[in-house]
Amino acid sequence: MDNIVDALNNAYQEFVAAAASVLEAKESSGAQKTAATDAALENFKQRWELFRVACDQAEEFVESVKQRIGSECLVDEATGSVAGKPGQAVTAGLPPISAVRLEQMSKAVRWLVIELQHGSGTAGGPSHSHVSAPFDARFSEDAAQ
Repeated sequence: MDNIVDALNNAYQEFVAAAASVLEAKESSGAQKTAATDAALENFKQRWELFRVACDQAEEFVESVKQRIGSECLVDEATGSVAGKPGQAVTAGLPPISAVRLEQMSKAVRWLVIELQHGSGTAGGPSHSHVSAPFDARFSEDAAQ
């Protein structure tokens, strides 16, 4: 994570320095287009793109961490492995499901999302014609679908 933060910070500093160089080149040329202003602008565009790439990488990292934490919390909650805090009453909720079952459902949802992203559903028609494919028929709630 430190590497991502450092890369983002460096890209930002270089971007700001490139912006300052553009302003300096324009000022020294009397706001006329010169080879120096063109070079400064080109450097600015490159630094802007590098900064955007660094931002995208940082965002991807944050999203992957959010997903990992969310998945871990979901598994803990679903399998009942979350213990109550000391002194806090544990509330009775849904009965826990097995981690294997949760993983099967997660894979099924991912499969459906991929299928929908690839446009396999028909416009206006039912898009769940293949819904039962990724589910395990051993479970009664899946067999009903």
